[in-house]
Amino acid sequence: MSTKTEISRRKLQLEEKGIAEKGSESDEVVIAISPAFGETQTSTIVDIPLANVLRETMAGIEEEGLKSRLVRFIDTADLGNLGNRGAELSGSGISVGIQSKGTALIHQADLLPLSNLELFPQAPLLDREKFRAIGKNAAKYAKGENPSPVTVENDPMARPKYQALAAVLHIKESKSIDESREPVELEAHFE
Repeated sequence: MSTKTEISRRKLQLEEKGIAEKGSESDEVVIAISPAFGETQTSTIVDIPLANVLRETMAGIEEEGLKSRLVRFIDTADLGNLGNRGAELSGSGISVGIQSKGTALIHQADLLPLSNLELFPQAPLLDREKFRAIGKNAAKYAKGENPSPVTVENDPMARPKYQALAAVLHIKESKSIDESREPVELEAHFE
């Protein structure tokens, strides 16, 4: 299965490569994405194209000398589960979980779903540079380093300003959930 999405003069094509298996390479970081990512949703809550989110996260991982592996979870949109299960599939035990609206985290396989290495709950405050920094930090954790957390501003008005839109995007994401499907490995093509 393959989809193409027009994103700000760029196209993101996510090609399914089969059921995602546990990785064996310690130099990989799994990027675990939610069901609607690049499918029915093409940009974050603040209109950053998901193609750019993905590119920046992958670039941050590569800048640290590691590889990224992309996995879509179709049976859940819960960020803690995305990240935790992505980390369990990652050869390094580290993952970056990203919901379609842009909320993200860095997770480690031996932690509980609601316990993570770094959480970025305010998607409206995440820009391209932050996603690159998230990728870099995930790679550093995978290498056994203890990086300083990615700094993100705190805006107490972000929640009330975006709460209604976040609810709409969550409902849209939830409609893409198919609990009978296993996670699938994807290959990203940027045009």
